[in-house]
Amino acid sequence: MPLFAVHAIDRPSTLQLRLDHYAAHRAFVEDQEAQGITVIVSGPLQSDDGEVMTGSLFVLEACSRAAIDAFVANDPFTKQGVWAEVRISRFHPRKGKILSETV
Repeated sequence: MPLFAVHAIDRPSTLQLRLDHYAAHRAFVEDQEAQGITVIVSGPLQSDDGEVMTGSLFVLEACSRAAIDAFVANDPFTKQGVWAEVRISRFHPRKGKILSETV
């Protein structure tokens, strides 16, 4: 199955909103196997000093781009307006630890 990189940037001044909806977001991400999506890696993007969360990054395995579009649309961070911009790209790993575990 193909891999997809999802790069989401938070809206300015939404750190508290992110924190308020983190538990729902985490539960949603944890439930994706049942939806046919495998989370290869995920986590928050941070400011250079590591003090502030500024977005989210995922590498996901799914049968189609449509499944990833649905994932993004249904994530609580999308529904609650945390993310200002989300970019999705199909991803083909060539080097790294990810290769031994997924492909």
